[in-house]
Amino acid sequence: MADPAAPLFPRIAIIGLGLIGSSLARCFKEQAGLAGEVVAGDRSEAVCARVLELGLAARAETDPARAVAGADLVILAVPIGAYAGLAEAIGPHLKPGAIVTDVGSVKQAAVRDVAPHLPEGVHFVPGHPIAGTEHSGPDAGFASLFKGRWCILTPPPGTDAGAVEAVSELWRRVGSMVEVMEPGHHDRVLAITSHLPHLIAYTIVGTATDLEEHLKAEVIRFSASGFRDFTRIAASDPVMWRDIFLNNREAVLEIIQRFTEDLTALQRAIRWGEADTLEDLFTRTRAIRRGIIDAKQA
Repeated sequence: MADPAAPLFPRIAIIGLGLIGSSLARCFKEQAGLAGEVVAGDRSEAVCARVLELGLAARAETDPARAVAGADLVILAVPIGAYAGLAEAIGPHLKPGAIVTDVGSVKQAAVRDVAPHLPEGVHFVPGHPIAGTEHSGPDAGFASLFKGRWCILTPPPGTDAGAVEAVSELWRRVGSMVEVMEPGHHDRVLAITSHLPHLIAYTIVGTATDLEEHLKAEVIRFSASGFRDFTRIAASDPVMWRDIFLNNREAVLEIIQRFTEDLTALQRAIRWGEADTLEDLFTRTRAIRRGIIDAKQA
């Protein structure tokens, strides 16, 4: 019979101590019963040193193979483009029965790049916490990041049910609501709720940077809340978002096409003074915002 006082995972290895990884480490540090021991893995010696200074892990390793040795749960919190190489490096060093999960924003790519490198008896439960800020690095994390937010799990068919439940329980204990979803469906949903907004933000802010110097200075000086919100989103980690767009290209391109068609219709309505069309659109979109507030995701 399991000891009720025992931690959910005796040893957790977190590979990548950016915003999400360091926030999870803080959760494990502050909340008893989640991790008996936390080991950090990051290729940056400076990050490893800072993690130890902050007391976020018992050990910090630049070699991912050393970081995952003996771990019951391994959390991949690195850009998606690094998944395949990282999974290949750690695969032979994972103990039988270990669970591997991740926090990436594209799940079909996670399954494609990680699963083939995991040995028999190691369980893969891809995950995506819908939480974050524009900041990165081990100092950016905070333990309340996941409270009241969704975490989507996308286990491939045949994944051990006990492993899925253990990862679900971890996310519930750090404050998240958990949803299980098919990887391709996740990628289509996130293409519109997260990836397209980031692409639009990068484009709008990029347009501003291409303006004449005197006009650009005024744009920055007199930024209203709308433009300020776009600059916050556009300040997100460039490597992470480069990898997201490259690894979810089909879903993103599909939603860009639909957005372009809608934008063309809006352009036509403005040109021809179609007031009713504009008001109808703005009324419908206002209702979406109210729904987000009602769902406590604002």
